[in-house]
Amino acid sequence: MSKHVEKGLLGVKLGMTQLFDENDRATAVTVVEAGPCIVLQKKTVATDGYNAIQVGFGSVKESKITKPLKGHLANANVKPVRFIREFRVENIDDYQVGQEIRVDIFKEGDIIDVTGISKGKGFAGGIKRHNFQRGAMAHGSKYHRRPGALGAKGPARVFKGRKLPGRLGGEKVTVQRLRVVKVYPEKNILLIKGAIPGPRRGLVTIKNSAKA
Repeated sequence: MSKHVEKGLLGVKLGMTQLFDENDRATAVTVVEAGPCIVLQKKTVATDGYNAIQVGFGSVKESKITKPLKGHLANANVKPVRFIREFRVENIDDYQVGQEIRVDIFKEGDIIDVTGISKGKGFAGGIKRHNFQRGAMAHGSKYHRRPGALGAKGPARVFKGRKLPGRLGGEKVTVQRLRVVKVYPEKNILLIKGAIPGPRRGLVTIKNSAKA
């Protein structure tokens, strides 16, 4: 079961840069355009079995969304949105349908968790995918980057979970305990220390860290 969050926001990753402090020390930061998000629906223990808010983020043409979604958004009196996600919350009464959640819910020094879809790298070999060690590169070796024998004697099949070449990236990744370095409410910009998953313009979910 997902943990409750005090603060949650959707955003898109814009890229990375660096900030310099008063001692000219550089800090690598990721620039995120976070919010504003619109509350589309409130879910309660009585109706859904848990407390959560459903939020929408980003704009999209009305022709790009389905009729059921149009009706759902019409109930909340909200324009078409590109992304819809849920946040489990403890006190559902703090939110109202149609309410706007902005980046200023976070402040400098907050510890957050960021979730995104990692960059897809296509089909990769064992060395790139699992950090396998390669064989000798001499001409007579005949064994350089191949997986080698699997050692499955009895069942004559490959066991599930075996580390082998395959698709790399494109997975849901959460980086925990990142620090908010700077907040620009007028521009909906959040500067986060370090790197976060995903490509530029990729969707990210930002929550307060449970370990903070």
